[in-house]
Amino acid sequence: MASLSMTRLTSLRALMSQNGLDGLIIPHGDEFLGEYTPACAERLAWISGFTGSAGTAIVLADKAAVFSDGRYITQMDQQVDASCWERVHSGQLPPATWLGTHAHPGAVIGYDPRIMSQAELTPYLQQVQLSLSPTPHNLVDAIWSDRPPLPAGPAFIHPLQYAGESSASKRERLAHTLRTLGQDAAVLSDSASIAWLLNIRGADIPCTPVVLAFAILHADTTVDLIIQRSKIPADVEAWLGADVRLNAPENMEKVLASLAGRTVGVDPASNAVWFTQILGHHNATVVPTPDPCLLPKACKNTVEQQGMRAAHLRDGVALCRFLHWMDTHATSTTELAAAERLTAFRREAQGYVEDSFPAISGTGPNGAVIHYRVTEQSNRPLQPDEVYLIDSGGQYPDGTTDVTRTLWTGPNTPPPELKDAFTRVLKGNLRLGHARFPIGTKGHALDALVRYDLWQVGLDFDHGTGHGVGSFLSVHEGPARISKAPSAIALQEGMVLSNEPGFYLPGAYGIRLETLMMVRAASTADSTRPFLEFETLTLAPFDRRLIDPAILGAADTALLDGYHAEILQRIGPHLPADAQKWLQTACAPLNKA
Repeated sequence: MASLSMTRLTSLRALMSQNGLDGLIIPHGDEFLGEYTPACAERLAWISGFTGSAGTAIVLADKAAVFSDGRYITQMDQQVDASCWERVHSGQLPPATWLGTHAHPGAVIGYDPRIMSQAELTPYLQQVQLSLSPTPHNLVDAIWSDRPPLPAGPAFIHPLQYAGESSASKRERLAHTLRTLGQDAAVLSDSASIAWLLNIRGADIPCTPVVLAFAILHADTTVDLIIQRSKIPADVEAWLGADVRLNAPENMEKVLASLAGRTVGVDPASNAVWFTQILGHHNATVVPTPDPCLLPKACKNTVEQQGMRAAHLRDGVALCRFLHWMDTHATSTTELAAAERLTAFRREAQGYVEDSFPAISGTGPNGAVIHYRVTEQSNRPLQPDEVYLIDSGGQYPDGTTDVTRTLWTGPNTPPPELKDAFTRVLKGNLRLGHARFPIGTKGHALDALVRYDLWQVGLDFDHGTGHGVGSFLSVHEGPARISKAPSAIALQEGMVLSNEPGFYLPGAYGIRLETLMMVRAASTADSTRPFLEFETLTLAPFDRRLIDPAILGAADTALLDGYHAEILQRIGPHLPADAQKWLQTACAPLNKA
C-alpha cells in the first residue's frame, strides 16, 4: 500500500503534468514570508511530513527532495518518508543546486510567486538551463482537500504603556527615511513589522502575537492596510486613525496599481516576488530596499527595554519554580508533562499571554535533536542519570522571553566527559554575555568567543549563536544575529539577542544554555571610542551538578557566581519558602563547601 506521502506526491505530479510543469518548488513560507505560519499555510508539512520552521521541497516527475539546515536534520530523518523523498542538508547541497543537477535541461519548473521572495527565487534563476514559471494558483492548495481556513481573529491595541512610541511618530520617522531615499512608498509583508508600526497585535499565528496583513507605507506618513475588514474592531479602527486606510485583500492589486509611475521600495527578502511583478506590470519603479521597520523595531526604546526587564523578572520566577519542581520530579515525569508544568507556572505570572514557541522538551537522545518537537508518539519518560534539555519562552504585553537550560536528572554524578562538554558550553555563554566591543561590531565578529573552548577539544554546534527577539512580537527577529555567517548589520543599543551555545551528541544527549541579552552602552570602557556591552535579561541558574570547576576556571567562576547572586537577590523574594531554599543552594558560590 502506498504511503500517505506517496499518495499526495502522486496527486501533485498529476496536477503538475496538467499545468505543463516538469517540477515544482515548495518553500515553507506563506504569503507573509514569516518563519511561523498558520495551519492553512503549512504546505511543506502537508506534502512531505516535515514540520520544521525552515525548509524547502522540490518535486520532479521521478524524484523529490526535502531540504533543511543543521537544526533540523535529525528531525527530517524522523519525519520524512525515505521511500519517496530524499532528505538533504541544505548547507551542504542547496536546493537550487540539487534541482540543476536532477532536472533535465529545458525543464519547466513551477513556483508560486505569492509565497517566494526574490531572494529565495534568485538561486533557481541562476540555473540557466531551467525555465522558471510562476503558477496562477498554488498547486498544493488545489489538492489539499481538508485545508484549514484562514485565521479570523481580530486585531487588538498595543497601548503606549508597552509600545513607548505612537504609531504616528513611527510613521513620520520611517516616511522621512523614504523621502531621503527618494521613494514614494514601501511594501510591508512582515506582519511583525506592521504590528510594530501600527501598535497593534493579534493572534493569527500560535505563539506570535500578530495579525496577518499587508501594508503600503507612503512617504506622506499614511498607510494602506490590506486586511479583512472583519479583523479590525471599532476600537482598533479608531486607534489606527484616519491616516491608516483599510483595504480588502481582494483589492490589493488595485492598491498597487495606484502606485503607477511612483518609486516603491520592496524588500527582496521579506516580500513575495509577486509584488515586484505586479508593480512592474503597472509601471511602478521598484527599488530593492530592506524593510524600513526592521532596524527601528529591533532597537527597543526605553519603555520597551524596561518592559523586557520586567517580563524577564516575572518569567524568571516561573522558571525557578519549575527548576525547583524538576529537582524533585525529574524522574517521575515525561517530556510533555514537564513542558506543560513549565507553562502552568508561566500562566500564573502577571500578564502572561502564551508561550513564545512550542517548548523543546527533550531528554536523553531526544535532546540531541536541536529543534525537537515532543508529540504523544515521541513522548519519553525522564530516566535517572540522563540529560534533560528544556528550551521555552513566554509572551507578555511588555516583553518576549526565550531561555534554555540543560539539567542532570541524577542521582549519580554525571560522567566526566559530559561535565567537560557542559562546562565548555557554559564558558562560551559567560564569555559572550560579558563581552565588550566597539560600536559598529557585527555579530559574526563575536561568534568565536562562544565556540573557542569547544573548538579546543574538537567540538562545535551546527546552529547560530544568537538571534534577535521582538518586544511582544516574534521570538526570532532580524536583522541582527550572532553566527559564523557574515552579517551586514552592526549590533546597536536596545537590540535583544539570544546567547545560546550548545553541543549535541546524536543518540545520547543535547546541551544548550540560552540566555537573552540586551545591547547597551558600556559603562566603564576606558577608550577614546564608544563601546557596547550586553545586559543579561534571563534570570535562571545553571545546573551546578554538570559543571567542572577545574575547566570553568577562576575568571569564569567569578562571572557565574555573580550571575547566580543576582538571581538569588532578584528572584528569591518572589518564591515560596521551599523554592527559595532550593534557590539558595542552586545559586551558592560554585566552590562553596
